[in-house]
Amino acid sequence: MNWANRLTLSRLALTVLFVFALNSEWRYGRTAALVLFIIAGLTDYFDGEIARRYHFVTAFGKLMDPLVDKIMIAAAFISLVPLRAIPAWVAITIVAREFLITGLRLVASAKGQVLPAERLGKHKTSWQIVTVIFFLVLLSLRELRYASGVDEWWRRTWQDGGKALSFIAVALTLYSGLAYAWRHRDLITTER
Repeated sequence: MNWANRLTLSRLALTVLFVFALNSEWRYGRTAALVLFIIAGLTDYFDGEIARRYHFVTAFGKLMDPLVDKIMIAAAFISLVPLRAIPAWVAITIVAREFLITGLRLVASAKGQVLPAERLGKHKTSWQIVTVIFFLVLLSLRELRYASGVDEWWRRTWQDGGKALSFIAVALTLYSGLAYAWRHRDLITTER
């Protein structure tokens, strides 16, 4: 197994640790979750760089890298629901889109086609990551008591900033998913 694939698998392990930390009763669990999420995001960048630079692109990596990315994002949004960061429908929308696009890629694969990620999907992922990090930073600030003197600021930022970022993430999620499905509608409408 090459280093790019090892980093991909490490991101899966980091995701498990992230969920555990975010949902733990440990005093610095939210701060640990923030650090773990950032490290996991960095492994996503580096595994791609290593795979391209050293020609370590493998079938395993092509399958697992986007799958682990989706698991990481889904885990983050689902974990934010009980913390009242986002409503459940936001998490469901984001997770459902990822499942549907993965299903479309599997249909394409069965027909001998490869559907690559598109620029709009990458923007969507970036906004999703920004949204998760936004909430994790605020949770960490509150946990570290930096926000205790500015509770009104924290509450407004949590509500207003969170709503704005959630709206952008959901809008891009829906738009990119519908656009992707429309561009590849021949896979859905043709029977073979």
